[in-house]
Amino acid sequence: MNRIAPGFIRANPQLTRAGELKHLLTIEGLPRVLIERIIEIATQFAVQLPLGEARSGEARSGEASQGPEQSSAYAPIAPLLQGKSVFNLFFENSTRTRTTFELAARRLGAGVTNLDIQASSTSKGESLLDTIRNLSAMHADIFVVRHAQSGAAHLIAQHCAPHLHVVNAGDGRHAHPTQGLLDMATIRHYKGGFRGLTVAIVGDVLHSRVARSDIHALTTLGAPEIRVVGPRTLLPDGIEQMGVRVCHAIDEGLRGADVIIMLRLQNERMNGTLLPSSREYFARYGLTPERLAVAAPDAIVMHPGPINRGVEIASEVADGPQSVILHQVTFGVAVRMAVLGMVAGVLR
Repeated sequence: MNRIAPGFIRANPQLTRAGELKHLLTIEGLPRVLIERIIEIATQFAVQLPLGEARSGEARSGEASQGPEQSSAYAPIAPLLQGKSVFNLFFENSTRTRTTFELAARRLGAGVTNLDIQASSTSKGESLLDTIRNLSAMHADIFVVRHAQSGAAHLIAQHCAPHLHVVNAGDGRHAHPTQGLLDMATIRHYKGGFRGLTVAIVGDVLHSRVARSDIHALTTLGAPEIRVVGPRTLLPDGIEQMGVRVCHAIDEGLRGADVIIMLRLQNERMNGTLLPSSREYFARYGLTPERLAVAAPDAIVMHPGPINRGVEIASEVADGPQSVILHQVTFGVAVRMAVLGMVAGVLR
């Protein structure tokens, strides 16, 4: 696996000279007007996607090789990418993100190829860039990339063929821009905007690329108070420099919050013992009905998934009236439709 130099993360070659989206690698540095445009287009798509469609598509993930003519779930609703090829290059496992990208591409009429990482040449020693060069020669138009190494999507964007577009579906601890955008679309749908909002991001911020993308998006969109809540061992050093308020007590972090974003404990990324136990974590930081009661009465509860019930969130809250978690999944399809269309230049 190629080692990613820090310079690739700092580089942000996302926009054309005309200011249009060529790649989506990170929310950091994106103009507010562009973020708002993505959300607006996604909102228009969302009204055509019934709640739960993405969830049912996830259940059919074993049928991912089917073409649109074989499954009505993949019938185009806006065939703007007819004749285009989208390659899902997932070097990390993810059912939800990959499936929603696949649904989004097929809903736009694109052909989709899911790379079988276990059988790919990278598992046989081929470098990441050599793999990308070979895939580029197969007339791909868009690469959707998920990788364990921070900066991988930037590296690919800098070395792929000029006609190709790269969408970052999550790289290491660095960024998950489409998740951040779908979270913003969900918040705007329920709250009407970001002015005056208090947003609490709770849990494993240290390992969370979602938290970083959400913070960049919320800051750009003008949310006045962003809180990060969790034990000291799960909050990055210097996180205050991102303009957030740090809270180690959950009641303090949730008090009066309009939006609560719960994060998954990413045990697979933890080195050493950062938590005594999942049971103790839930006792101190799990979102229960009693803790939700200190937030604003109309607060919404979000989670990027997958949910660990009884660890990060109680089932009564996850399934309760203030939860918008399933709506996030539907907005995930809509946002990814908007992003794929915009990087391809068919939506502006």
